[in-house]
Amino acid sequence: MAGEPQADCLFCKIVAGEVPATIVRETETTVAFRDISPQAPTHVLVIPKVHYANAGELAAAEPRIAGEVLSEAAAVAADEKVDGTGYRIIFNTGPGAGQTVFHAHAHVLGGRDLQRLV
Repeated sequence: MAGEPQADCLFCKIVAGEVPATIVRETETTVAFRDISPQAPTHVLVIPKVHYANAGELAAAEPRIAGEVLSEAAAVAADEKVDGTGYRIIFNTGPGAGQTVFHAHAHVLGGRDLQRLV
């Protein structure tokens, strides 16, 4: 059921504390942790604690929590001190876009010139 933890979801397991992650921020509704394969000096994932397969499903079902994911992404950028130089927030949706974990999540990237990334 959408919104409920999924037994086979890596990010649900991180939320539950069953899989370790380097957590940098946590709120009542979100968790932010370092990506295990960073694409920039700052590469943090911000996830909702509720399970939805992608950003569109999350936004449709839980718009308040979708907004909190974005707010936390901005807070991560400030904490990581990339808010002044620029950062990206990316939601990959679907395998064709590079989504490999089907639990909505935002990538916060910064700490280097990102102009060449599309």
